Amino acid sequence: MLEFIPLIMFAVVCLVLLLGYPVAFSLAGTALIFAFGGMLFGVFDTALLGAMPSRIFGTMSNVTLIAVPLFVFMGVMLEKSRLAEELLENMASVFGKRRGGLAFSVVLVG
Repeated sequence: MLEFIPLIMFAVVCLVLLLGYPVAFSLAGTALIFAFGGMLFGVFDTALLGAMPSRIFGTMSNVTLIAVPLFVFMGVMLEKSRLAEELLENMASVFGKRRGGLAFSVVLVG
């Protein structure tokens, strides 16, 4: 029966998502329910939770992941200042008549 728990968890997540709950609440809620159930039936060892803080802080100090919020911030700033839109309009005037002009514009603007 223990080998079917991941399949049951997957089915519960899919069901909760189909009911219309947000993804974050669906994943977190399913994990909490199954963790409490595992603790209740003695399947889940609570000592495993001791590694959680070091994994969380290790993920936050990952150099690659630090760039993600900055990249999103740059995209929001380009959108709000309408700079990206103006760049695409200017590039469309340059490459508009060519075949694949939109692709060239998007690649050059970024």
